[in-house]
Amino acid sequence: MRKNILAPSILSADFKHLEQDIRETVSAGAEYLHIDVMDGMFVPSISFGMPVIQSIRSATDCFFDVHLMIEQPERYIETFVKCGADSITVHAEATKHLHRVVQQIKGCGVKAGVALNPATPLSALDYVIEDVDMVLIMTVNPGFGGQKYIPQMTEKIRTLRQRLMQMGLETDIQVDGGIKTDTIREVLGAGANVCVAGSAVFGEKIAEKTVAFLDIMKEYKEW
Repeated sequence: MRKNILAPSILSADFKHLEQDIRETVSAGAEYLHIDVMDGMFVPSISFGMPVIQSIRSATDCFFDVHLMIEQPERYIETFVKCGADSITVHAEATKHLHRVVQQIKGCGVKAGVALNPATPLSALDYVIEDVDMVLIMTVNPGFGGQKYIPQMTEKIRTLRQRLMQMGLETDIQVDGGIKTDTIREVLGAGANVCVAGSAVFGEKIAEKTVAFLDIMKEYKEW
């Protein structure tokens, strides 16, 4: 049984008060922190890297869900683990050797995830699906916050959950992009259980918005 988990994305936090923002959402019940690393190549934006992760590791014992939106992520797996990652998710589109990278992550003793862009078919998972702990379905095109949820991704989530159930796998399905209180019900109903939310959590009233998400998530069965 996979529980429903909220993963606030610190990309939308106030970096002048990053530790404070993190403590506020974690104290309100968030179990994961979603950490988006962007290199300006795989996606147009550049975010942050190892120094930020290492510096906030001492601020919380929350689960660090590190999402690498970078080319050739295999170059940095060990370094991100040393900085405090509890799981590392790489994009199927970003490496020529996806199976090798998944094994590399698991060999470092952390959970391994694979992310798929909206236009990437589920068949990209065919030869790694039994090895991963989580599949991240991007519900917007990666690289920028504040985008609208792509409705076609609901069926993609549902198809993946059905496939996992047929295979007897309890793999997490994470969704990232356009997740707000008016879209989270759709993805949970389709089979997602780890929900990334950025601007819908951070900003004003962080604790209040965290609790609002968690209350909705309690209404849905855990996969």
